[in-house]
Amino acid sequence: MEEMNYVFGVATRRHMNYQIKEVAPWCYHHYIRRQKGLSELDPLYRWEDGDSVTNEARQNGPATAVPANEKITFGASANCYFYTTFPAPCQQASADGYDGLTFSIKAPAGGSSIIVEIQTADACSANAAVKSSYFTVGSLTGNTQTVNIPFTQWAGANAANIKAFVFQSFSNSGTWEIGQTSFSCRDESGDSSVTGTSASQSLSSTSQIRISASTTPSSPPRECTDLLIDDWSSQSRLTFLFYNALLLPTSDDGTMQSIVVSNNRATFTPGDRSYIYSKLGCISATNRYGGIGMNINAAAGATLQVEIQTSASCDSSAPTSSSLSSTQLEWTFDGTEKYYSIPFSRFSGLDTGHITAILFSGLSQAVTFGPIAFHCGNNGSPYPIASPSQPATPTSTVPATTGPTSFVIDAFANPNANALGFWHGGDNPATYSISGGRITFSMNGNAALSWYTQLSGSCADFTANDNGYLHIEYTGSAAFSVALQQHNPSCDAKVAPYPQTWDGVEAGRYSNTANTDIYIPMSHFNIDRSKAIGLAFKGFYASATTTVSKIEVVRTVPSGFSVPSKIETAPLYFACTRPNSFAFAIDDGDPALAQQVLQAVNEANIKVTFFTVGAPLLDSGNNLTNVYKEMLGRGHQMAYHSFTHPPMEGLPDKAAIDSELTQAIDAVQKTLNVRSKYFRPPFGTEGARVRQRLAAIIPGSKFINWSVDVEDYRWALSSTPEKQLDAFKRDLARGGNLVVMHYLYPTTVQYLPQFIALAKATGKQLMRVDQCMEDPEAPPL
Repeated sequence: MEEMNYVFGVATRRHMNYQIKEVAPWCYHHYIRRQKGLSELDPLYRWEDGDSVTNEARQNGPATAVPANEKITFGASANCYFYTTFPAPCQQASADGYDGLTFSIKAPAGGSSIIVEIQTADACSANAAVKSSYFTVGSLTGNTQTVNIPFTQWAGANAANIKAFVFQSFSNSGTWEIGQTSFSCRDESGDSSVTGTSASQSLSSTSQIRISASTTPSSPPRECTDLLIDDWSSQSRLTFLFYNALLLPTSDDGTMQSIVVSNNRATFTPGDRSYIYSKLGCISATNRYGGIGMNINAAAGATLQVEIQTSASCDSSAPTSSSLSSTQLEWTFDGTEKYYSIPFSRFSGLDTGHITAILFSGLSQAVTFGPIAFHCGNNGSPYPIASPSQPATPTSTVPATTGPTSFVIDAFANPNANALGFWHGGDNPATYSISGGRITFSMNGNAALSWYTQLSGSCADFTANDNGYLHIEYTGSAAFSVALQQHNPSCDAKVAPYPQTWDGVEAGRYSNTANTDIYIPMSHFNIDRSKAIGLAFKGFYASATTTVSKIEVVRTVPSGFSVPSKIETAPLYFACTRPNSFAFAIDDGDPALAQQVLQAVNEANIKVTFFTVGAPLLDSGNNLTNVYKEMLGRGHQMAYHSFTHPPMEGLPDKAAIDSELTQAIDAVQKTLNVRSKYFRPPFGTEGARVRQRLAAIIPGSKFINWSVDVEDYRWALSSTPEKQLDAFKRDLARGGNLVVMHYLYPTTVQYLPQFIALAKATGKQLMRVDQCMEDPEAPPL
């Protein structure tokens, strides 16, 4: 219902009530009378010399919702309403010098009244919570009157961030007129005979207030809750997307030695003259927030500088800055985490009505910030961060089985080959070491890195071992995935993709209680086991080391070992399944380059798939939502690419993975009204946990990687950007048919027509990802 309230701009129940009780009967009777040749009904509402109020509001902005010589005339009932919205994300009326709303109105005679609702937010951002406040305008005489309502009459409203006005609850059924509607300045006067009542959130207030230019009653007390600026929820949101919790820009100046986010804390290790800033929109803190507070942990003797920026015009490009040092704020640090407040009263002449940013500079040494928030009143307290609930892990078990034989795969006697005589090795030799008949992994939580041990030089039929178990002797951490890889249909390493796919399980679920032995049923690897090629240890998500001394296949498990049930994983794809198909799957980029992408695909007469990150969709300042709406309108597919673009298998727990997935789903649904079964992991990072959670949250989902990589991240900004073409041709020649690229860089977008021409030259049919995956719900070719 909240989403529908947002769409209609008023309470959904009120909207539906009006449609059912007023609009539907009118349409029915109007149709019958037209069919019988009778005179038509009067319209429900009509314009005299004007256009739509909503269109007019969007075109002319805040100063004129209805042109001066125009008015809307309508027959009203108690369920009738009109609303006016403003250009996203809000209208900062008080910052522009306005202090009220004025409009002309003519009501039916007899003491009529209406309610005027103002919708405002604490912050001028697209995802800020909207609060409604109400004012009842009474004593309407039947003549045309001008009403001026000071913003102060709407209890709890924040005129610095106005989202909409709604005219509603017309007391009499007769004919009404509403004319010019505009923001007013203090010297504008309204009809002194008009009275009203105010309320916040409900219409229960009964205090009578006379509306006139000469009387400006004091603002009633406003409810206040602390306003979160940043909860340091993820490394990627801070250092990849550069957003705070308000989805406004935040970053360092690029000189920090390191920025590490963990457990809702951000540790900044400064370089020379490093600083951190966080944009705030244009927050009106007057009579509401007394300061900004946060937990800080810094060593004894550490110092820093706090700067608050304001702008009377809410223009963050030309702010007024006020600074105090930690010493002036009387802060002392001792190496433990404590709560510290930045009282606005300590800053001389601070414009608390228009706070646009906060900066921290002059860090003398590393400092760790906890959640940072505006606090109500003069005394703050740590902002509470709710602990996310972890999804339930199945505890069911399956009966033990017995396989035909046992054999050793790897005992680490040779640094270059396993016990079967085939290759073993990893993505980065610096992250593992083989010595003394064991291998030690030091991945440091880098879930993108893997280590492999091959079962064959081609395809190995492992189906004979379906009732057996993969046994791993280990010590240390079991926070990683174990995968069995499947070769491609031709069992040819020169053909893409290689491997074709794989399936993985969480090592820790299959460990004994002593954390020394892992037993995984071979049947739990959901691939074509007749084409096995190797094992992979991957998705390491903890900093602790893991040491393995043996990998083998055994016939059964020890007595007393409980074999856990298999958890479903979303299937992993590197290639299209439809014969003779080819798909461009394009990840998020620069909205400024989007039109070039659309032009290229339109001229080629192809459809493509866009994988989008959720958080930027909620940022109204980047136009990304409108870009993707246009792409949807042209028949392209939209799919998920996480919420803040982290390496998802590397996240600390399943709750964090769930948060990325569910927030991405919600953002795409809210902004584009789309749901998808397709997901591409940021950086291609994959493991058992993220695939399990994807399958649980989106039944029937597909996990999409690629077999054609233009390597734009490597070459687009280099002195040899043409190597993107070389990379595309290389993978095309190997048979790849599923692309990864970004429209982040001008050179990549410039090469897109050539990429398309090369793909067409293969004779394959170009299409969307859902079409190339033979999805029965995809549009027909």
